[in-house]
Amino acid sequence: MSKTILLAEDEKLLRQSLAELLRGEGYEVVEAATGREGYEQALRRPFDVVVTDMRMPEMDGMQLLQHLQQLAPQTPVIVVTAYGTVESAVGAMRAGAADYLLKPVQFEDVLLRVRRAIELGELRRDQHILTEQLAAGSNFHNLIGESPSIGKLFDLARKLSTVRSSVLIVGESGTGKELFARAIHYNGITRDKPFVAVNCGAIPESLIESELFGHRRGAFTGAVKDRIGYFEAATGGTLFLDEISTLPLAVQSSFLRVLEERVVIPVGDTRPRPVDVRIIAASNQDLQELCKQGKFREDLLYRLDVVRLQLPPLRQRQQDIPLLVHHFLDKYTREMNKKVMGITNGAMRAMLNHEWRGNVRELENVIERAVIFAEDRQIGVADLPFAPPGTSEEDGEDLKQALTQFERQYIIYSLRRHGYDKTETAKHLGIGVSSLYRKLDELKIPKDLEQADAASAAPARE
Repeated sequence: MSKTILLAEDEKLLRQSLAELLRGEGYEVVEAATGREGYEQALRRPFDVVVTDMRMPEMDGMQLLQHLQQLAPQTPVIVVTAYGTVESAVGAMRAGAADYLLKPVQFEDVLLRVRRAIELGELRRDQHILTEQLAAGSNFHNLIGESPSIGKLFDLARKLSTVRSSVLIVGESGTGKELFARAIHYNGITRDKPFVAVNCGAIPESLIESELFGHRRGAFTGAVKDRIGYFEAATGGTLFLDEISTLPLAVQSSFLRVLEERVVIPVGDTRPRPVDVRIIAASNQDLQELCKQGKFREDLLYRLDVVRLQLPPLRQRQQDIPLLVHHFLDKYTREMNKKVMGITNGAMRAMLNHEWRGNVRELENVIERAVIFAEDRQIGVADLPFAPPGTSEEDGEDLKQALTQFERQYIIYSLRRHGYDKTETAKHLGIGVSSLYRKLDELKIPKDLEQADAASAAPARE
């Protein structure tokens, strides 16, 4: 089966000459006269290699490269640039391009670099290589991501790892609250001390005081010997309390006293025992609302909420999905000793478009399941539990919806890249400022995106 090449070049004579050259070597070539046309072709079908000019109308080569990095990260991209703009080629390489060609192009050089790119694409099917490439520099104690919101959280977690202040982590189920707690603990001053994780919702109400604070022998039926609680077990280190909202009010009062006095009194004892522990609490509930309902103590909330990490759901950090996919793919191929050849572009597109109500935990489960069945081949659309029966690799979302989705992502990216300056962003996009404002309304992008980003990433009280 011949390899397929997408050739995006606005100079008609050069495009036709290159297409004739490549077809003569047995390649199937799809031509595009603009970057937008090339992007639309990439939405319709996968390619083995993309060759794109840097300067084109409607969408330039760098923009096309950025879209392809999300749409089909394993597809090698070769950029073509004029001799006097080598810097742009270097920038494209840093952004993920596989290679570059300088104008005027030499036909032998074109064939050499295309063959090299095809070899690279085949190598990228080796899961270990691809995973290392995508996740490099993005892993902070098993945290994966490069989106702006998650990057700010990484920075805040690093700062918190150098102090012992209480931290409240808030986010939907499956967003990685315990991973962030472990990152704070293991990357700072407490790394050599205990990390004790407790799911408060899993402990029966009759036993929770004993579990947290310990008990003396004979304190209650079944207490056959003295036992220290989680607070003492974590002394010097970190006590992570997940589902903190489920603590009974009576236990909340005892908990508050421990935080204020730094001592615990085991059940059945009268002697206080000193504890020195950093508290990281987590909740998927609105604790401020629970305070209004009388189900959570407001004074305890203030003690816990010294610094807050608000974890975004996966649907708000879509650009991290490819990184997470390949991270979990590497993890489960190793654990199961399976040989999986990567993931198809169609499957990646399907995962980019999925809602992920279970967030990162759901994504991990999907990849684990897919690895079980995809032996000696790539994971395809049919391996995904949310793919409709009969879905093929070419099937996908409506083209208009796909274009709208990626247009929204690119405008948000451009705003952030230009410091939220709408005039500079509009200039970069090649549209007027009034047109940009219309796009913000159409695509439901907050007009004050900077404030929205800050609210989602910075510690804030509910």
